[in-house]
Amino acid sequence: MLMSRSDSQIITSVGIDIGTTTTQLVLSRLTIENTASVTLVPRVSITAKEVIHRSRIHLTPLLEHHLINGEEISRLVEEEYRLAAVTPRDIDSGAVIITGETAKKENAKALLDVLAGFAGDFVVAAAGPNLESIYAGKGSGAAAYSAEKHQEIVNIDVGGGTSNFAVFREGQAIDTTCLNIGGRLLEIEPGGDRVTYIAQPMQAVLKAMGRWIRVGEVIQLEHLREIAALMAQSIVKVILSKNLSSLTGELLMAPPLSLNYPLNSIMVSGGVADYVYKDSPPCSVEEVSAFGDMGPLLGWMLREKIIAAGFALIKPLETVRATVIGTGTQSISLSGSTIHVQGQTSLPLRNILVAKPFPEGSAGIPAAAEEIGDFVRKSVSLLYTEGQTQHLALAFQGPRTLSFLDIQTLAKGIVLGVDEFIAGDKPLILIIEKDCGKILGQCLTALCGKHRELICIDQLCLENCDYIDIGKPLMGGRIIPVVMKTLVFDTKKL
Repeated sequence: MLMSRSDSQIITSVGIDIGTTTTQLVLSRLTIENTASVTLVPRVSITAKEVIHRSRIHLTPLLEHHLINGEEISRLVEEEYRLAAVTPRDIDSGAVIITGETAKKENAKALLDVLAGFAGDFVVAAAGPNLESIYAGKGSGAAAYSAEKHQEIVNIDVGGGTSNFAVFREGQAIDTTCLNIGGRLLEIEPGGDRVTYIAQPMQAVLKAMGRWIRVGEVIQLEHLREIAALMAQSIVKVILSKNLSSLTGELLMAPPLSLNYPLNSIMVSGGVADYVYKDSPPCSVEEVSAFGDMGPLLGWMLREKIIAAGFALIKPLETVRATVIGTGTQSISLSGSTIHVQGQTSLPLRNILVAKPFPEGSAGIPAAAEEIGDFVRKSVSLLYTEGQTQHLALAFQGPRTLSFLDIQTLAKGIVLGVDEFIAGDKPLILIIEKDCGKILGQCLTALCGKHRELICIDQLCLENCDYIDIGKPLMGGRIIPVVMKTLVFDTKKL
Protein backbone atom coordinates (compact mmCIF):
# COMPACT_ATOMS: atom_id res chain seq x y z
CA MET A 1 0.00 0.00 0.00
CA LEU A 2 1.32 3.41 -0.98
CA MET A 3 0.84 6.59 1.01
CA SER A 4 0.76 10.11 -0.34
CA ARG A 5 -0.37 13.25 1.46
CA SER A 6 -2.52 13.06 4.57
CA ASP A 7 -5.86 13.53 2.80
CA SER A 8 -5.32 10.79 0.21
CA GLN A 9 -4.17 7.19 0.04
CA ILE A 10 -3.59 4.62 -2.68
CA ILE A 11 -4.65 1.01 -2.09
CA THR A 12 -4.28 -2.16 -4.14
CA SER A 13 -7.37 -4.20 -4.95
CA VAL A 14 -7.69 -7.65 -6.51
CA GLY A 15 -10.57 -9.16 -8.44
CA ILE A 16 -10.72 -12.90 -9.12
CA ASP A 17 -13.56 -14.33 -11.21
CA ILE A 18 -13.93 -18.10 -11.50
CA GLY A 19 -16.54 -18.58 -14.19
CA THR A 20 -18.17 -21.45 -16.05
CA THR A 21 -15.64 -21.27 -18.88
CA THR A 22 -12.82 -18.99 -17.81
CA THR A 23 -10.90 -17.85 -14.74
CA GLN A 24 -9.42 -14.35 -14.64
CA LEU A 25 -7.69 -11.96 -12.27
CA VAL A 26 -7.11 -8.20 -12.29
CA LEU A 27 -5.12 -6.00 -9.95
CA SER A 28 -6.15 -2.37 -9.59
CA ARG A 29 -4.83 0.73 -7.89
CA LEU A 30 -7.54 2.81 -6.19
CA THR A 31 -7.00 6.39 -5.03
CA ILE A 32 -8.94 7.42 -1.93
CA GLU A 33 -9.25 11.15 -1.24
CA ASN A 34 -11.09 13.61 0.96
CA THR A 35 -13.16 15.48 -1.62
CA ALA A 36 -14.72 18.03 0.77
CA SER A 37 -13.33 21.52 1.16
CA VAL A 38 -11.32 22.32 4.29
CA THR A 39 -14.28 24.10 5.89
CA LEU A 40 -16.66 21.13 5.60
CA VAL A 41 -17.01 17.71 7.23
CA PRO A 42 -14.63 15.32 5.43
CA ARG A 43 -16.16 13.29 2.60
CA VAL A 44 -13.90 10.45 1.46
CA SER A 45 -14.38 8.94 -2.00
CA ILE A 46 -12.58 6.75 -4.49
CA THR A 47 -11.41 9.31 -7.04
CA ALA A 48 -9.34 7.18 -9.44
CA LYS A 49 -9.17 3.55 -10.53
CA GLU A 50 -6.34 2.10 -12.57
CA VAL A 51 -6.00 -1.52 -13.66
CA ILE A 52 -2.33 -2.41 -13.22
CA HIS A 53 -2.42 -6.10 -14.15
CA ARG A 54 -4.75 -8.20 -16.30
CA SER A 55 -4.23 -11.91 -16.14
CA ARG A 56 -4.32 -14.25 -19.06
CA ILE A 57 -7.77 -15.72 -19.68
CA HIS A 58 -7.52 -19.26 -18.31
CA LEU A 59 -9.95 -22.08 -18.92
CA THR A 60 -11.54 -22.88 -15.54
CA PRO A 61 -9.90 -26.13 -14.41
CA LEU A 62 -12.32 -28.87 -13.36
CA LEU A 63 -11.68 -32.35 -12.02
CA GLU A 64 -15.03 -33.31 -13.51
CA HIS A 65 -18.22 -31.44 -14.33
CA HIS A 66 -19.21 -31.26 -10.67
CA LEU A 67 -15.87 -30.43 -9.03
CA ILE A 68 -13.58 -27.41 -9.34
CA ASN A 69 -9.87 -28.20 -9.34
CA GLY A 70 -8.94 -26.06 -6.33
CA GLU A 71 -5.27 -26.94 -6.47
CA GLU A 72 -4.99 -25.83 -10.09
CA ILE A 73 -6.99 -22.62 -9.44
CA SER A 74 -4.61 -21.75 -6.59
CA ARG A 75 -1.64 -22.41 -8.84
CA LEU A 76 -3.03 -20.12 -11.56
CA VAL A 77 -3.64 -17.28 -9.10
CA GLU A 78 -0.21 -17.72 -7.53
CA GLU A 79 1.40 -17.56 -10.97
CA GLU A 80 -0.49 -14.37 -11.87
CA TYR A 81 0.67 -12.77 -8.61
CA ARG A 82 4.22 -13.68 -9.55
CA LEU A 83 3.84 -12.13 -13.01
CA ALA A 84 2.41 -8.95 -11.44
CA ALA A 85 5.25 -8.87 -8.86
CA VAL A 86 2.89 -8.73 -5.86
CA THR A 87 2.25 -10.88 -2.81
CA PRO A 88 -0.92 -11.28 -0.70
CA ARG A 89 0.59 -8.83 1.79
CA ASP A 90 0.42 -6.12 -0.88
CA ILE A 91 -3.36 -6.47 -1.28
CA ASP A 92 -5.62 -4.13 0.70
CA SER A 93 -9.04 -5.00 -0.71
CA GLY A 94 -10.64 -7.27 -3.20
CA ALA A 95 -13.18 -9.84 -4.20
CA VAL A 96 -13.20 -13.48 -5.20
CA ILE A 97 -16.39 -14.46 -6.99
CA ILE A 98 -17.48 -17.82 -8.33
CA THR A 99 -19.99 -17.25 -11.10
CA GLY A 100 -22.36 -18.96 -13.50
CA GLU A 101 -22.55 -22.74 -13.54
CA THR A 102 -19.31 -22.92 -11.54
CA ALA A 103 -21.10 -21.51 -8.48
CA LYS A 104 -23.12 -24.73 -8.38
CA LYS A 105 -20.08 -27.00 -8.19
CA GLU A 106 -19.98 -29.20 -5.12
CA ASN A 107 -16.76 -27.74 -3.70
CA ALA A 108 -17.39 -24.05 -4.51
CA LYS A 109 -17.59 -22.97 -0.86
CA ALA A 110 -14.39 -24.77 0.09
CA LEU A 111 -12.57 -23.17 -2.84
CA LEU A 112 -13.40 -19.68 -1.58
CA ASP A 113 -11.70 -20.44 1.72
CA VAL A 114 -8.57 -21.59 -0.15
CA LEU A 115 -8.47 -18.46 -2.32
CA ALA A 116 -9.08 -16.01 0.52
CA GLY A 117 -5.38 -16.28 1.37
CA PHE A 118 -4.44 -14.69 -1.95
CA ALA A 119 -6.28 -11.45 -1.18
CA GLY A 120 -4.37 -10.28 1.87
CA ASP A 121 -6.11 -9.10 5.00
CA PHE A 122 -9.34 -7.99 3.40
CA VAL A 123 -11.32 -9.98 0.90
CA VAL A 124 -14.90 -10.68 -0.04
CA ALA A 125 -15.64 -14.15 -1.30
CA ALA A 126 -18.93 -13.94 -3.11
CA ALA A 127 -21.12 -15.60 -5.65
CA GLY A 128 -24.67 -14.75 -6.60
CA PRO A 129 -26.49 -13.70 -9.76
CA ASN A 130 -27.56 -10.21 -8.65
CA LEU A 131 -24.13 -9.13 -7.42
CA GLU A 132 -22.45 -10.65 -10.46
CA SER A 133 -24.84 -8.74 -12.73
CA ILE A 134 -23.96 -5.41 -11.12
CA TYR A 135 -20.20 -6.02 -11.20
CA ALA A 136 -20.39 -6.98 -14.88
CA GLY A 137 -22.44 -3.88 -15.75
CA LYS A 138 -19.96 -1.62 -13.99
CA GLY A 139 -16.97 -3.34 -15.57
CA SER A 140 -18.47 -3.20 -19.07
CA GLY A 141 -19.07 0.54 -18.85
CA ALA A 142 -22.88 0.33 -18.79
CA ALA A 143 -23.14 2.11 -15.43
CA ALA A 144 -20.97 4.99 -16.62
CA TYR A 145 -22.87 5.14 -19.94
CA SER A 146 -26.20 5.56 -18.12
CA ALA A 147 -24.79 8.47 -16.11
CA GLU A 148 -23.21 10.14 -19.12
CA LYS A 149 -26.24 9.77 -21.43
CA HIS A 150 -28.87 10.20 -18.68
CA GLN A 151 -30.82 7.19 -19.85
CA GLU A 152 -31.55 3.66 -18.73
CA ILE A 153 -29.46 0.88 -20.24
CA VAL A 154 -29.39 -2.85 -19.59
CA ASN A 155 -26.13 -4.77 -19.53
CA ILE A 156 -26.45 -8.47 -20.35
CA ASP A 157 -23.37 -10.43 -19.35
CA VAL A 158 -23.52 -13.72 -21.28
CA GLY A 159 -20.99 -16.29 -20.14
CA GLY A 160 -20.62 -20.02 -20.35
CA GLY A 161 -23.47 -20.87 -18.00
CA THR A 162 -25.64 -17.82 -17.32
CA SER A 163 -26.86 -14.49 -18.68
CA ASN A 164 -26.83 -11.76 -16.03
CA PHE A 165 -29.00 -8.66 -16.50
CA ALA A 166 -28.43 -5.31 -14.76
CA VAL A 167 -30.41 -2.15 -15.57
CA PHE A 168 -28.63 1.13 -14.79
CA ARG A 169 -29.96 4.65 -14.34
CA GLU A 170 -27.63 7.60 -13.63
CA GLY A 171 -24.82 5.18 -12.82
CA GLN A 172 -26.81 3.12 -10.31
CA ALA A 173 -28.22 -0.39 -10.70
CA ILE A 174 -32.01 -0.26 -10.41
CA ASP A 175 -32.93 -3.82 -11.44
CA THR A 176 -31.24 -7.20 -11.91
CA THR A 177 -32.02 -10.78 -12.82
CA CYS A 178 -30.28 -13.88 -14.13
CA LEU A 179 -31.16 -16.47 -16.77
CA ASN A 180 -29.67 -19.96 -16.88
CA ILE A 181 -28.50 -19.63 -20.48
CA GLY A 182 -24.89 -19.52 -21.66
CA GLY A 183 -22.60 -20.67 -24.41
CA ARG A 184 -21.17 -23.70 -22.63
CA LEU A 185 -24.36 -25.52 -21.67
CA LEU A 186 -23.70 -27.71 -24.70
CA GLU A 187 -20.08 -28.78 -25.12
CA ILE A 188 -18.66 -30.02 -28.41
CA GLU A 189 -15.23 -31.43 -29.12
CA PRO A 190 -13.09 -28.37 -29.99
CA GLY A 191 -13.04 -27.83 -33.74
CA GLY A 192 -15.26 -30.89 -34.21
CA ASP A 193 -18.92 -31.83 -34.37
CA ARG A 194 -19.40 -34.45 -31.63
CA VAL A 195 -21.32 -33.53 -28.46
CA THR A 196 -19.30 -34.16 -25.28
CA TYR A 197 -21.53 -32.75 -22.51
CA ILE A 198 -25.09 -31.49 -22.01
CA ALA A 199 -25.83 -29.36 -18.93
CA GLN A 200 -29.17 -29.55 -17.13
CA PRO A 201 -30.48 -26.18 -18.39
CA MET A 202 -29.76 -27.31 -21.96
CA GLN A 203 -32.01 -30.32 -21.38
CA ALA A 204 -34.85 -27.86 -20.72
CA VAL A 205 -34.08 -26.01 -23.98
CA LEU A 206 -34.08 -29.27 -25.95
CA LYS A 207 -37.33 -30.37 -24.31
CA ALA A 208 -39.00 -27.08 -25.31
CA MET A 209 -37.87 -27.72 -28.91
CA GLY A 210 -39.10 -31.31 -28.89
CA ARG A 211 -35.62 -32.48 -29.86
CA TRP A 212 -33.15 -34.75 -28.09
CA ILE A 213 -29.40 -34.96 -28.27
CA ARG A 214 -27.16 -37.56 -26.68
CA VAL A 215 -23.53 -37.27 -25.62
CA GLY A 216 -21.39 -38.71 -28.41
CA GLU A 217 -23.84 -37.69 -31.12
CA VAL A 218 -22.68 -35.76 -34.21
CA ILE A 219 -24.54 -32.45 -34.42
CA GLN A 220 -25.32 -30.41 -37.55
CA LEU A 221 -24.93 -26.65 -38.00
CA GLU A 222 -28.63 -26.17 -38.73
CA HIS A 223 -29.55 -27.93 -35.50
CA LEU A 224 -27.14 -25.71 -33.55
CA ARG A 225 -28.70 -22.63 -35.16
CA GLU A 226 -32.16 -23.66 -33.98
CA ILE A 227 -30.91 -24.20 -30.43
CA ALA A 228 -29.00 -20.90 -30.37
CA ALA A 229 -31.98 -18.99 -31.79
CA LEU A 230 -34.28 -20.26 -29.02
CA MET A 231 -31.70 -19.45 -26.35
CA ALA A 232 -31.16 -15.94 -27.75
CA GLN A 233 -34.91 -15.37 -27.96
CA SER A 234 -35.26 -16.26 -24.27
CA ILE A 235 -32.55 -13.73 -23.37
CA VAL A 236 -34.27 -10.94 -25.30
CA LYS A 237 -37.71 -11.87 -23.94
CA VAL A 238 -36.49 -11.05 -20.42
CA ILE A 239 -36.15 -7.36 -21.39
CA LEU A 240 -39.16 -7.24 -23.71
CA SER A 241 -42.03 -8.49 -21.60
CA LYS A 242 -43.06 -9.68 -18.15
CA ASN A 243 -45.17 -12.36 -19.83
CA LEU A 244 -42.41 -14.91 -20.22
CA SER A 245 -42.57 -18.24 -22.00
CA SER A 246 -42.61 -21.37 -19.85
CA LEU A 247 -39.02 -22.10 -20.88
CA THR A 248 -37.74 -18.63 -19.96
CA GLY A 249 -39.61 -18.73 -16.67
CA GLU A 250 -38.10 -22.12 -15.87
CA LEU A 251 -34.58 -20.89 -16.61
CA LEU A 252 -34.80 -17.69 -14.54
CA MET A 253 -32.60 -17.90 -11.41
CA ALA A 254 -34.01 -14.73 -9.80
CA PRO A 255 -37.25 -12.71 -10.00
CA PRO A 256 -37.85 -11.21 -13.47
CA LEU A 257 -37.08 -7.58 -14.28
CA SER A 258 -39.79 -5.15 -13.19
CA LEU A 259 -39.62 -3.32 -16.56
CA ASN A 260 -41.31 -0.24 -15.03
CA TYR A 261 -38.84 2.06 -16.81
CA PRO A 262 -38.05 2.96 -20.43
CA LEU A 263 -35.45 0.70 -22.00
CA ASN A 264 -34.02 1.32 -25.46
CA SER A 265 -30.32 0.48 -25.23
CA ILE A 266 -28.49 -2.79 -24.60
CA MET A 267 -24.86 -3.52 -23.85
CA VAL A 268 -23.62 -7.13 -23.99
CA SER A 269 -20.54 -8.30 -22.10
CA GLY A 270 -19.12 -11.68 -21.15
CA GLY A 271 -17.36 -14.43 -23.05
CA VAL A 272 -20.09 -14.59 -25.70
CA ALA A 273 -20.12 -10.81 -26.28
CA ASP A 274 -17.24 -10.63 -28.75
CA TYR A 275 -19.41 -12.60 -31.19
CA VAL A 276 -22.36 -10.24 -30.69
CA TYR A 277 -20.22 -7.46 -32.15
CA LYS A 278 -18.68 -9.40 -35.05
CA ASP A 279 -19.50 -8.54 -38.65
CA SER A 280 -20.35 -12.07 -39.80
CA PRO A 281 -21.66 -15.30 -38.25
CA PRO A 282 -19.78 -18.59 -37.87
CA CYS A 283 -20.42 -20.60 -41.04
CA SER A 284 -19.51 -24.14 -40.00
CA VAL A 285 -19.76 -26.44 -37.01
CA GLU A 286 -15.96 -26.23 -36.73
CA GLU A 287 -16.13 -22.44 -36.36
CA VAL A 288 -18.89 -22.73 -33.78
CA SER A 289 -17.01 -25.30 -31.69
CA ALA A 290 -13.63 -23.56 -31.80
CA PHE A 291 -13.63 -23.29 -27.99
CA GLY A 292 -15.45 -26.53 -27.29
CA ASP A 293 -18.92 -25.00 -26.96
CA MET A 294 -21.56 -23.09 -28.94
CA GLY A 295 -20.73 -19.58 -27.64
CA PRO A 296 -19.84 -18.01 -31.03
CA LEU A 297 -23.18 -18.99 -32.54
CA LEU A 298 -25.17 -17.91 -29.47
CA GLY A 299 -23.48 -14.51 -29.68
CA TRP A 300 -24.41 -14.01 -33.31
CA MET A 301 -28.01 -15.15 -32.79
CA LEU A 302 -28.32 -12.79 -29.82
CA ARG A 303 -27.15 -9.92 -32.02
CA GLU A 304 -29.88 -10.72 -34.57
CA LYS A 305 -32.63 -10.97 -31.94
CA ILE A 306 -31.60 -7.68 -30.26
CA ILE A 307 -31.59 -5.77 -33.55
CA ALA A 308 -34.88 -7.34 -34.64
CA ALA A 309 -36.49 -6.23 -31.37
CA GLY A 310 -35.53 -2.61 -32.14
CA PHE A 311 -32.98 -2.02 -29.37
CA ALA A 312 -29.86 0.09 -29.82
CA LEU A 313 -26.84 -2.21 -29.43
CA ILE A 314 -24.06 -0.31 -27.63
CA LYS A 315 -20.52 -1.71 -27.65
CA PRO A 316 -19.03 -2.06 -24.16
CA LEU A 317 -15.59 -0.98 -22.98
CA GLU A 318 -14.95 -4.54 -21.77
CA THR A 319 -16.48 -7.81 -22.94
CA VAL A 320 -14.97 -11.03 -21.60
CA ARG A 321 -13.23 -9.18 -18.72
CA ALA A 322 -16.23 -7.07 -17.63
CA THR A 323 -17.08 -9.05 -14.49
CA VAL A 324 -13.53 -9.33 -13.22
CA ILE A 325 -12.85 -5.63 -13.92
CA GLY A 326 -16.01 -4.69 -12.04
CA THR A 327 -15.11 -7.04 -9.20
CA GLY A 328 -11.62 -5.63 -8.79
CA THR A 329 -12.50 -1.95 -9.04
CA GLN A 330 -16.13 -1.65 -7.88
CA SER A 331 -16.51 -4.03 -4.93
CA ILE A 332 -15.32 -1.62 -2.23
CA SER A 333 -17.40 1.04 -0.45
CA LEU A 334 -16.10 3.54 2.09
CA SER A 335 -17.50 4.68 5.41
CA GLY A 336 -15.86 7.72 6.89
CA SER A 337 -15.88 11.16 8.46
CA THR A 338 -18.30 10.23 11.26
CA ILE A 339 -17.43 6.61 12.11
CA HIS A 340 -16.99 5.36 15.66
CA VAL A 341 -14.78 2.39 16.62
CA GLN A 342 -14.53 1.57 20.32
CA GLY A 343 -12.32 -1.05 22.00
CA GLN A 344 -9.71 -3.47 20.72
CA THR A 345 -11.70 -4.91 17.84
CA SER A 346 -9.46 -6.92 15.56
CA LEU A 347 -10.08 -5.77 12.01
CA PRO A 348 -10.61 -7.01 9.37
CA LEU A 349 -13.83 -8.91 10.10
CA ARG A 350 -15.32 -11.16 7.41
CA ASN A 351 -18.71 -12.65 6.64
CA ILE A 352 -20.75 -10.49 9.00
CA LEU A 353 -24.46 -11.32 8.76
CA VAL A 354 -26.78 -8.29 8.58
CA ALA A 355 -30.11 -7.96 10.40
CA LYS A 356 -32.36 -5.05 9.41
CA PRO A 357 -35.06 -4.47 12.06
CA PHE A 358 -36.86 -1.71 10.13
CA PRO A 359 -36.92 -2.56 6.38
CA GLU A 360 -39.33 0.33 5.78
CA GLY A 361 -36.72 2.85 6.95
CA SER A 362 -36.77 5.59 9.54
CA ALA A 363 -40.53 6.02 9.21
CA GLY A 364 -40.96 2.60 10.79
CA ILE A 365 -38.88 3.34 13.90
CA PRO A 366 -41.09 3.73 17.02
CA ALA A 367 -40.78 6.78 19.26
CA ALA A 368 -40.12 4.76 22.43
CA ALA A 369 -36.87 2.94 23.20
CA GLU A 370 -38.76 -0.10 24.57
CA GLU A 371 -40.61 -0.59 21.25
CA ILE A 372 -37.37 -0.16 19.29
CA GLY A 373 -35.85 -2.84 21.51
CA ASP A 374 -38.71 -5.22 20.74
CA PHE A 375 -38.20 -4.82 16.99
CA VAL A 376 -34.44 -5.29 17.31
CA ARG A 377 -34.86 -8.33 19.56
CA LYS A 378 -37.24 -10.01 17.10
CA SER A 379 -35.01 -9.27 14.11
CA VAL A 380 -31.89 -10.61 15.81
CA SER A 381 -33.65 -13.72 17.17
CA LEU A 382 -34.55 -14.80 13.63
CA LEU A 383 -30.89 -14.89 12.61
CA TYR A 384 -28.99 -15.55 15.83
CA THR A 385 -28.61 -18.98 17.41
CA GLU A 386 -27.16 -19.87 20.80
CA GLY A 387 -23.42 -20.49 20.68
CA GLN A 388 -23.13 -18.79 17.28
CA THR A 389 -19.59 -17.76 16.40
CA GLN A 390 -20.48 -15.62 13.39
CA HIS A 391 -20.55 -11.85 13.83
CA LEU A 392 -23.85 -10.05 13.43
CA ALA A 393 -24.47 -6.44 12.37
CA LEU A 394 -27.59 -4.31 12.71
CA ALA A 395 -28.47 -2.09 9.75
CA PHE A 396 -30.68 1.00 10.05
CA GLN A 397 -31.57 3.86 7.78
CA GLY A 398 -30.99 5.98 10.86
CA PRO A 399 -32.96 7.67 13.67
CA ARG A 400 -36.30 9.30 12.92
CA THR A 401 -34.55 12.67 12.85
CA LEU A 402 -30.96 13.71 13.46
CA SER A 403 -31.87 15.38 16.74
CA PHE A 404 -29.85 14.30 19.75
CA LEU A 405 -33.03 13.02 21.47
CA ASP A 406 -33.93 10.66 18.60
CA ILE A 407 -30.34 9.43 18.29
CA GLN A 408 -30.21 8.76 22.04
CA THR A 409 -33.58 6.96 21.94
CA LEU A 410 -32.37 4.74 19.08
CA ALA A 411 -29.22 3.93 21.06
CA LYS A 412 -31.25 2.94 24.12
CA GLY A 413 -33.53 0.73 22.00
CA ILE A 414 -30.57 -1.01 20.37
CA VAL A 415 -29.04 -1.83 23.77
CA LEU A 416 -32.35 -3.22 25.02
CA GLY A 417 -32.73 -5.36 21.91
CA VAL A 418 -29.29 -6.95 21.61
CA ASP A 419 -28.09 -7.53 25.16
CA GLU A 420 -29.40 -11.09 25.58
CA PHE A 421 -28.12 -12.22 22.17
CA ILE A 422 -24.70 -10.78 21.47
CA ALA A 423 -22.02 -12.19 23.75
CA GLY A 424 -19.67 -9.85 25.56
CA ASP A 425 -16.67 -11.00 23.56
CA LYS A 426 -18.23 -9.94 20.25
CA PRO A 427 -18.31 -6.35 19.01
CA LEU A 428 -21.62 -4.57 18.58
CA ILE A 429 -21.65 -3.67 14.87
CA LEU A 430 -24.03 -1.04 13.49
CA ILE A 431 -24.42 0.12 9.89
CA ILE A 432 -26.29 3.41 9.45
CA GLU A 433 -27.38 5.00 6.16
CA LYS A 434 -27.61 8.51 7.62
CA ASP A 435 -24.44 10.46 8.41
CA CYS A 436 -24.56 10.03 12.20
CA GLY A 437 -22.28 7.09 13.01
CA LYS A 438 -20.02 8.98 15.38
CA ILE A 439 -22.72 10.52 17.59
CA LEU A 440 -24.70 7.25 17.69
CA GLY A 441 -21.51 5.41 18.63
CA GLN A 442 -20.82 7.89 21.41
CA CYS A 443 -24.34 7.46 22.80
CA LEU A 444 -23.94 3.67 22.76
CA THR A 445 -20.56 3.89 24.48
CA ALA A 446 -22.10 6.01 27.23
CA LEU A 447 -24.81 3.38 27.72
CA CYS A 448 -22.64 0.24 27.43
CA GLY A 449 -19.41 1.48 28.96
CA LYS A 450 -16.01 1.76 27.32
CA HIS A 451 -15.33 -1.93 27.89
CA ARG A 452 -17.82 -2.89 25.17
CA GLU A 453 -16.32 -3.25 21.70
CA LEU A 454 -18.29 -1.19 19.20
CA ILE A 455 -18.13 -0.50 15.48
CA CYS A 456 -20.56 2.11 14.20
CA ILE A 457 -20.19 3.10 10.56
CA ASP A 458 -22.44 5.13 8.32
CA GLN A 459 -23.30 6.18 4.75
CA LEU A 460 -23.96 2.58 3.67
CA CYS A 461 -27.24 0.93 2.63
CA LEU A 462 -27.75 -2.77 3.38
CA GLU A 463 -30.60 -5.27 3.30
CA ASN A 464 -31.65 -8.02 5.69
CA CYS A 465 -29.47 -11.16 5.39
CA ASP A 466 -26.76 -9.38 3.40
CA TYR A 467 -23.16 -10.12 4.32
CA ILE A 468 -20.34 -7.61 4.69
CA ASP A 469 -16.61 -7.55 5.28
CA ILE A 470 -15.09 -4.68 7.28
CA GLY A 471 -11.47 -3.87 6.53
CA LYS A 472 -8.68 -2.23 8.43
CA PRO A 473 -9.08 1.54 8.96
CA LEU A 474 -7.36 3.73 6.36
CA MET A 475 -6.10 7.30 6.31
CA GLY A 476 -5.10 7.37 9.95
CA GLY A 477 -8.29 5.67 11.12
CA ARG A 478 -10.60 8.21 9.49
CA ILE A 479 -12.30 5.78 7.10
CA ILE A 480 -13.15 2.09 7.01
CA PRO A 481 -13.43 0.09 3.78
CA VAL A 482 -16.51 -2.13 3.62
CA VAL A 483 -17.49 -4.68 0.99
CA MET A 484 -21.18 -5.49 0.70
CA LYS A 485 -21.78 -8.93 -0.70
CA THR A 486 -24.08 -11.86 -1.20
CA LEU A 487 -22.99 -15.40 -0.41
CA VAL A 488 -25.35 -17.46 -2.59
CA PHE A 489 -24.43 -20.95 -3.72
CA ASP A 490 -27.62 -23.03 -3.75
CA THR A 491 -29.15 -21.57 -6.89
CA LYS A 492 -32.38 -22.70 -8.49
CA LYS A 493 -32.14 -26.25 -9.76
CA LEU A 494 -33.95 -27.47 -12.83
